[in-house]
Amino acid sequence: MKTIAILGASQNRQKYGNKCVRAYQHAGWEVFPISLSGGEVEGLPTFRGLGELPAVQLDRISVYLPPPVSLELLDEIAAAGAGEVYFNPGAADDAVLAKARELGIHAVAACSIVAIGLSPAQFP
Repeated sequence: MKTIAILGASQNRQKYGNKCVRAYQHAGWEVFPISLSGGEVEGLPTFRGLGELPAVQLDRISVYLPPPVSLELLDEIAAAGAGEVYFNPGAADDAVLAKARELGIHAVAACSIVAIGLSPAQFP
């Protein structure tokens, strides 16, 4: 089973950080929501950071955070060693992408939901 951590996972079903959780669950991935708010997202317990995840190799990280926050988390993202990191629209600017690549992160600036052949519109 493929694994994904979603930085900026949300309990609000209108937010893309929630739609992503549902999309990847629908596609059969093991989903790890990351949220400072705690609690659960779509029935899954949240983690406060990538360092709290159980020992698991992540195939993908999907980021739904503003660029200044994304930039602050790049060292933690790099340490997680995911195969690829999707910076969804609004989550990265040129500085974030440049620093990510400098750290050896396989950074993709695109919608991670579309990347698995789904549309955010499928998850109202």
